[in-house]
Amino acid sequence: MSINIAFQFANGKEPFFNDTDSCSKSAAAAVPALVGESTSTVSMSMTRMLGLFGIPQVSHFATCACLSDKRQYPAFFRTIPSDHHQAAALAKLVKHFGWTWIGAVRSDTDYGNFGMASFLKAAQEEGICVEYSESYYRTQPRSKVERVANVIRRSTARVIVAFLASGDMRFLLEELTRQPPPPLQWIGSETWITDPEFLRFNMCAGAIGFGIPRSVIPGLREFLLDLSPAQALKSPLLTEFWESSFSCSLKGSSEGARKCNSSEDIRALQNPYTDTSQLRETNLVYKATYAIAHAIHGVICNDTQCDKSAKFTPWQVKKNQF
Repeated sequence: MSINIAFQFANGKEPFFNDTDSCSKSAAAAVPALVGESTSTVSMSMTRMLGLFGIPQVSHFATCACLSDKRQYPAFFRTIPSDHHQAAALAKLVKHFGWTWIGAVRSDTDYGNFGMASFLKAAQEEGICVEYSESYYRTQPRSKVERVANVIRRSTARVIVAFLASGDMRFLLEELTRQPPPPLQWIGSETWITDPEFLRFNMCAGAIGFGIPRSVIPGLREFLLDLSPAQALKSPLLTEFWESSFSCSLKGSSEGARKCNSSEDIRALQNPYTDTSQLRETNLVYKATYAIAHAIHGVICNDTQCDKSAKFTPWQVKKNQF
């Protein structure tokens, strides 16, 4: 899906476009830059294609060290550090606590494989011994995750470094819960170590790792709460959000649901939409958006004025700031 959308952007055929006075459609055939994607594997595919057109891609969550290779990915940028740094930090963290006999498990993806390779190299340099290094992916046959879980149960290492995506970590913990191993010390990568979903797994108690810093985006909460039913109707996504949050129908077409009557109070909601206290990945999207905005500003503006009707190419945006 992400590759399909990237092709549409590159061809100037955006599926959605907000044509307002403050956002008029460019005369250029393609978008000048793109924010995304979250995963490393998809980002690699996207930037290979977008790079042919010189369209810069700024990812907020793709951390694979492989994406730092400018010979292969000259148009790829990101607002999150490479896993090269995280892997080195995790090795030093393990060494700091004197854990020299550990196990390792990773997602069978570019994120997990490259990340774990960097960690194993750093661990060897720190004098850390690794009993096993296993990989799996959540869509693989169940026998694969069962085998990994059995390796963990039989091993003598009580400290495990888990370079896993959140979905893969959840599958592994659910499998381990069927027949719990002795207490384990988990060392987690950034994708799952701060995810509150894992608080329900008792075996994760005491897990440590490095997470994306929690941040505050000035004005975001006020912006999110300044949403009316009329505004929600303009977007299918917001319409779905409004109707599911208040169990009513904005268009009056949902069977069995009452019609929304403007008495709904969005400020009274307590859900992920209104909770801006844990802005981690969101802040990296914010930074990526502003990085592109500043790059475009540098192309169409000089010291005294900006020409919003100026024609420019993605190459100019890339060359100007990235």
